[in-house]
Amino acid sequence: MRHRYLVVEGPIGVGKTSLAGLLASKLDAELVLEDVDNPFLREFYEDRARVSFQTQVFFLLARHRQQERVRQRSLFQPVMVSDYLFAKDKVFAHLNLSDDELALYERLYALLSEAAVEPDLVLYLQASTDVLLRRIELRAREFERRIARAYVEAVNEAYNYFFYHYRKTPLLVVNTDRIDFVRRPHDLDDLVKQVSIMEVGTRYFVPAPSGD
Repeated sequence: MRHRYLVVEGPIGVGKTSLAGLLASKLDAELVLEDVDNPFLREFYEDRARVSFQTQVFFLLARHRQQERVRQRSLFQPVMVSDYLFAKDKVFAHLNLSDDELALYERLYALLSEAAVEPDLVLYLQASTDVLLRRIELRAREFERRIARAYVEAVNEAYNYFFYHYRKTPLLVVNTDRIDFVRRPHDLDDLVKQVSIMEVGTRYFVPAPSGD
C-alpha cells in the first residue's frame, strides 16, 4: 500500500466511520476514530447559536490532542486509516460561528493546526441530503433526532464547497448514494482498487451499484 495515512471524510451520516473501519480491516491498518464525545453536542442541536462556540472549540482541542498521538504513532504504524480530516474543523466553524467568534477561532486554529498530520490520501464520501437524512434516521442516535433538514443540507453544501477547492493532498471523491460498503463486499473491493491506483490530483469515483 503506497498510502500510509488515509482519511475518510464527508458530511453527517454519510458513513465515514463504517468505511474507515472496513478499510482498516481490509488493509491491516490501525484505525483512528475521531473522539465525538462532546458534552455540548446534545445542546448544540437544540440551540445552535447559544453553544456553537463552546461546541466548536471543544472539537478543535480534542482533534488537536488526537493529531499529536497520530503523529507519534505514524513513526511505527505502516498504515493508518482515520475517519476525520483535521482541516474539516473549519467547515463547521464557518457554518456555525458569528464573525467575532470566528475571528477568535481562527487564531486558535492557526496555532493548533501546526500539529496536524497531512494524509497521503483523502476519500471524500458524497451523498444527497435525502440519503444523509435516511442514514441518520437508521442509526437512531437519540440526540441526532433534533437535527433539522436545513442544517444537514447546509453541512452537505459546505462540504462540497470545501472539497471542490481542496488541493493539499490527493483526493478521491466517492458518490455513495447507491452503494453499501457494509452489506455489499463488492462495493468495498471496487473502492480498494481505486485507492490502490490513486496517485496525485483529484479523481471522481461513481461505483456501479451491485445487487443486494
